[in-house]
Amino acid sequence: MNVSIGGFSFYQLLSSGEMDIYGYLETARHRFGLKSVDLWNGFFTDRSNPYYPVADDGDLRKIKRSLDEKQLTVANFAIDRAHLWDPDPGIREILHKNALDYLRAAELLGARTVRIDTSRGPVEPSEEQFEYTVMRYKEYAQRAADFGYTIGPENHTGISLDPHWMKRLAEAVDHPGYGVLLHIGRWQDAEEPGEPLLAPWVNHVHLDAARLSSETTADIMRMLMDQGYQGDWAVEYNAQSHPYIELEWALASAKRLLAKAGAAGPEQGNGGQ
Repeated sequence: MNVSIGGFSFYQLLSSGEMDIYGYLETARHRFGLKSVDLWNGFFTDRSNPYYPVADDGDLRKIKRSLDEKQLTVANFAIDRAHLWDPDPGIREILHKNALDYLRAAELLGARTVRIDTSRGPVEPSEEQFEYTVMRYKEYAQRAADFGYTIGPENHTGISLDPHWMKRLAEAVDHPGYGVLLHIGRWQDAEEPGEPLLAPWVNHVHLDAARLSSETTADIMRMLMDQGYQGDWAVEYNAQSHPYIELEWALASAKRLLAKAGAAGPEQGNGGQ
């Protein structure tokens, strides 16, 4: 029962100056008793820069030391502002360079999976857009395979909220270094659930408050495990108030649903080992 917590869950505390990356790691390990975390690059970048530039090597090494000291593994590294597609070719090149910088950071931090979005917000679907996206994910997936992790998109924004398009993308990339961060229930205008369509490619899972409150989530978890999923189940819940209390509830809810789904293994946190 591998439960993690997404860094974006602490967005309110980060934005108010009440938490930094080290406080996040301390909270995950010693307050919630977790053994893995989902890093978000927003915790260690200049967010006033629209491209979220990568932190320097000195800062990355300090973060790595803190992870090692707490015996935390990086289940996923979610990277914003390095998405693949933009209609402007010049911006695409900037994003590509940013992605390469962040892949190096992911390797330094020891991430097991990496998420880079297909786009930022809605895009106009086209064959050019699709072919470029496939080409870049193939490139990144080969690098990921060379370094022992997997990389791919999340059903997060824009066209990635269409499960059929995401399935087509996965089939076109067709690489063992490619995987999908599945945000359960996050679909737009989908006529059928997207989870069964993408199950063969899932390398990480996000759970928000709505899914943690739904008993049907256990059925989706069971389906994914039956399809061979053995990765982490990460809470990503940006609570607007009382974040520590809300996230304690969210983690307990994730464990409860996993137990209902029949997940094996010791529990993490709050008394589990």
